[in-house]
Amino acid sequence: MDNQRLILFLALSFILFLGWEAWQEDYAAKSPVASNGSNIEMTAPATPAMEMASDVPGAPQTQLDASVKADTPDAPAGGIEASAMSQRIHVVTDTLDVIIDTRGGDIRQVDLLNYPTASDMPDEPFRLMRESLPNLFVAQSGLLSDNNAPDHYAIFSAEKTNYELQAGQDELRIPLTWQDDSGIKVTKTIIFYRGQHVIDIEQKIENGSATEWQGRQYRQLQRSRPDGSGESAFIYTYTGGVVYSEEEHYEKIDFDDMEESNLSRDINGGWAAIIQHYFLGAIIPPKDETNHFYTKSVGDDRFVLGLVSPSKAVHVGQIDTFTSRYFVGPKNQAVLEEIGENLDLTVDYGILSVIAKPMFWVLSWFHAMFGNWGWAILMVTLIIKLIFYPLSAASYRSMANMRKFAPKMQQLKERYGDDRQKMSQAMMELYKKEKINPLGGCLPMMVQIPVFIALYWVLLESVELRQAPFILWITDLSIKDPYYVLPLLMGASMYVQQKLNPAPPDPVQAKVMMALPIIFTLFFAFFPAGLVLYWFANSALSVAQQWYITAKIDKAAALATPNK
Repeated sequence: MDNQRLILFLALSFILFLGWEAWQEDYAAKSPVASNGSNIEMTAPATPAMEMASDVPGAPQTQLDASVKADTPDAPAGGIEASAMSQRIHVVTDTLDVIIDTRGGDIRQVDLLNYPTASDMPDEPFRLMRESLPNLFVAQSGLLSDNNAPDHYAIFSAEKTNYELQAGQDELRIPLTWQDDSGIKVTKTIIFYRGQHVIDIEQKIENGSATEWQGRQYRQLQRSRPDGSGESAFIYTYTGGVVYSEEEHYEKIDFDDMEESNLSRDINGGWAAIIQHYFLGAIIPPKDETNHFYTKSVGDDRFVLGLVSPSKAVHVGQIDTFTSRYFVGPKNQAVLEEIGENLDLTVDYGILSVIAKPMFWVLSWFHAMFGNWGWAILMVTLIIKLIFYPLSAASYRSMANMRKFAPKMQQLKERYGDDRQKMSQAMMELYKKEKINPLGGCLPMMVQIPVFIALYWVLLESVELRQAPFILWITDLSIKDPYYVLPLLMGASMYVQQKLNPAPPDPVQAKVMMALPIIFTLFFAFFPAGLVLYWFANSALSVAQQWYITAKIDKAAALATPNK
């Protein structure tokens, strides 16, 4: 009976966990649903004018350089839309399809060419960045100075409006120039690379004026609050800001945090990013540079996360350059590890990362062997069951022993009726007499829970499983089974496993236990097929283990009966 209560407790806890995640997503979703079209927007979107705080950072008065005060120009009403004087630059590499605005050199739109929007739309690339609401997401950069300097509202000039990475070309440079009447010239060069989702920014200052130029560069990501479109109602994944530093390590700064107060912190090295399910945009400064990290709420549910560099002085007739790096792409752990220190933490496994990371490595190893993520999931599930077999065996032996004494427990229930105190005393005496440990099956199950939750997050967070096919009708492990076959098989396996357990003496508890396979089947009907495949495989292996152990115990009991 205690084991049944534990199973019931764990099942209800899992359902509450899923419900809490769904509530988190619903609570965060405040914007209307957006379409995810793939057509390149070569003209400015029709964004309504709005009152907003400037999205250009003010000069932080910090230990970086308290003597320098940067200008904060007024942002025009309407905020994000392009100026009539600006042009759009279309850039295509082997991995990215990008739109850059000559106003500020903003990266206004990014399509990931190797990541389709859906498995049944292979020719429509996933749009990670867009300049229109809802789900606005753009990358901006500029300079701050008491002298003249172009921020991300300044109009640059471009040599041409179309660039494409050619065969044999490993690097594509897009130069944009700005110059004022005093002789200050700024060349902002946006650099793309073959086979990468890295975008480097160089801001070169040529001081042809009569006075020294002093200023800083800033780089920022601007994102609107997500509308929740395209996500399962039963699964919540984090969308928001994250910051990494040696002191605080991985720190989430969600949009509510940005709305309540502004981040203002000096960090050496580190990085800042805005992440979502499977993808991210990140700013990676030079490792040896101390930047001022900041956030701002700029109205209309839009938020800015950015960095301001230390100040540089450019003497008359001299040239100096600011450099920085963006990453705009998928959460591929192997790639992220090479780009920035602990940037792979954006693959958010939570507090169970210490278990989840090795588990992902094993999953990847099996994928390299079989070339199929579905078979890799099955093999990892089998390995986990084998590792925990001794603990599972102890649990199933305890359940089998409890089942043998189920008739005696029923007799005690009939004898004492509703007198729970006498019922409990009689059961404890029975346990003591028959040398039964009612908690014998609890600890083994509890030990396995962190492993199962860690694998749940691995399967949910890993972009490698996005649109990965398995067999037959399962063409995408990251979305639900279109014919609900796996959820039904999982429910059936849970029902069989339940029948192998001793029936609880409490009729209400028995009815709830009988309903659990149906409840879980309904929940898992909308889960990604990869998660359901794992849960079904785990449940089926548990049935096989429990049947084998129970049969052994029954056989041993039958052989011992004639000797009594």
